Amino acid sequence: MTTDLSVVIVSWNTCDLLAQCLASIYANPPLCAFEVFVVDNASSDGSPAMVRERFPKVRLIENLQNVGFACANNQAIRHSTARLVLLLNPDTEVRAGALQALADFIDAHPLTGAAGARLLNPDGTLQASCYPEPTLSRELWRLFHLDLIAAYGVYHMTDWDTITTRPVDIVLGACLLIRRQALDQVGLLSEDYFMYTEELDLCHDLRRSGWQIHWVPEAQVLHYGGQSTTQVASEMFLKLYQGKVAYFRKHHGRLSALLYKLILLSATAVRLSVSPLAWFEQSSRRQRHIALTRNYQRLFVALPRM
Repeated sequence: MTTDLSVVIVSWNTCDLLAQCLASIYANPPLCAFEVFVVDNASSDGSPAMVRERFPKVRLIENLQNVGFACANNQAIRHSTARLVLLLNPDTEVRAGALQALADFIDAHPLTGAAGARLLNPDGTLQASCYPEPTLSRELWRLFHLDLIAAYGVYHMTDWDTITTRPVDIVLGACLLIRRQALDQVGLLSEDYFMYTEELDLCHDLRRSGWQIHWVPEAQVLHYGGQSTTQVASEMFLKLYQGKVAYFRKHHGRLSALLYKLILLSATAVRLSVSPLAWFEQSSRRQRHIALTRNYQRLFVALPRM
């Protein structure tokens, strides 16, 4: 039997959420033939055993070490057979019809190389799931929170209706459906990135090769967000900006990467200068801001070497 959809989930120490994710897929399956891969990045919470016991249909790949998001996805993609590949985070739950809606949209639009779902927060509110392509000016705008004045570094998604599909630049990798034909043309996820930025890099390559990318609001997916990365929050904070610097260097040259680092350095300096104000906040907010300040201190030190 021909498989139409390969679902790829990379997991690291998210056993309970992974179980919910897999259960939601089998409770709300697509109408087409599908297969599910779980790539476990050396979890220590019993995730592989849970998958084997509760979801025997899942094709499980167990890594002896955490090889990162891009590399782990690529492992499963190389073993997959379907004409459509869905990258799905383990901290998601697909709602009824979501997988079929994504597949139907791509099938009906031959120029679309990738599509993303409407991501929802646990309380059902809209979550940012797509972005304009980052440029130096957009990053400056975003880092200094100028999107509060006018949306430029991000899309103003709260103004979007929940019926109309939209062409977008970047779709979040938490739920990203990719046409196999497009992957064959541009290549797999870049393993230059350990975590973050890999979907940005892929979407850039897809659009440069003439493929369109769309946001499909009919496909609804609940996303808890950052459940693996919060376990090593400080390290992942640095990985985020390390990936952004690498992206600018790769696609826009060394000068652009240097200018981005200067923008990031300026924004970091401003944040650190106002960080003492956190001591006047309520306890819960104060602790969050103190932790964030420590991350920015590490970034300030690490930036010249990125």
